[in-house]
Amino acid sequence: MRTSLILFLCLAAGAPGAEKRKRARELGIDIGVISPGPLNAITDIEGVLVGHESVVEGDSVRTGVTVVLPRKDVWDRLVPASAFVLNGNGQLTGMPWIEESELLGFPIVLTNTASVGQAYDATIEYLFRRDPTRRVGLQAVVAECWDGTLNDIRGRAIREEHVFRAIDGASGGPVAEGAVGAGVGMVSYGFKGGIGTSSRRLSREDGAYTVGALVLTNHGSREQLVVDGAPVGREIRDLLPEIHEGSGGGGNSVIMVIATDAPLTSRGLQRLARRATLGLARTGATAHASSGDIAIAFSTARAFDRTGGAILEIRTIDPRELDALFDAAAEATEEAIVNSLTMAETTTGFRGNRVYGIPLDRLIEIVN
Repeated sequence: MRTSLILFLCLAAGAPGAEKRKRARELGIDIGVISPGPLNAITDIEGVLVGHESVVEGDSVRTGVTVVLPRKDVWDRLVPASAFVLNGNGQLTGMPWIEESELLGFPIVLTNTASVGQAYDATIEYLFRRDPTRRVGLQAVVAECWDGTLNDIRGRAIREEHVFRAIDGASGGPVAEGAVGAGVGMVSYGFKGGIGTSSRRLSREDGAYTVGALVLTNHGSREQLVVDGAPVGREIRDLLPEIHEGSGGGGNSVIMVIATDAPLTSRGLQRLARRATLGLARTGATAHASSGDIAIAFSTARAFDRTGGAILEIRTIDPRELDALFDAAAEATEEAIVNSLTMAETTTGFRGNRVYGIPLDRLIEIVN
């Protein structure tokens, strides 16, 4: 997967959180009871692609774009989808049409709050250039979190080429996590947050389906943080963000993208998206009033031509038999959030503000 850095991140040399970053399972933190897929990533669902473009400029720009493509041919083939809003102080463009049509026909683009417009315009422009004759089906899907602690968000640094490169560079395989793409400037539970991913593969008895999660974390207060049941936030009370006067506080949002190869209707996918928020809750979050906690879910089991037809043949799992998928969505989301923390480096940005990566040695000691 391509991750383009305009400049390297400014890390605090020798600072806590600057050690080699590792995923939760590499640290011996095995969350949940269902086994992950081979990559333990959303890309364990065949056909799903992820792309990042990190935008780091000078001392003040720490932002980026992350895209999730349900299919390489998402421009022509649509998949069943739905969304769920736990707390609505956030944005997911295109959501009304997803709920009406029950289908998703665009990449899911993640970026910062002030750059939703640029990302939306760039996605539409990408479609125009790809298909100069296209006149219909123009509903870009963009979700956001506020990265103004580490990023000069008023500068709106995201440009068309950043979105283009994230889409063109999207691929399967391992997914970069932490302070990358849309996650470059994010803060979560008072530590450096960002992008995280995980997956769960059900047993043969439960259908052998896979559920994957990719999250953009920018939520929660320090004392709330729970990792695999351990009160990590209450144990690590130091290493709080160093925020200079006039910079504003941290954000309170999280975007959760859930993918599965299980045959589900839009209704079933909304139920799956709701269970992602249970994984969020297991990490301690309570969905603050100022938070945008939004989940979007899609299934790759069946795709439909954009041109449509009079009758769509839809095969789906009995809605009374979704418990294993619900468990998988909650577990994958929980672990993805933890991975976003353990993989994110200590970062210095706008006005010299610094946010520390969670200290892995202390995390292991507390959890174990």
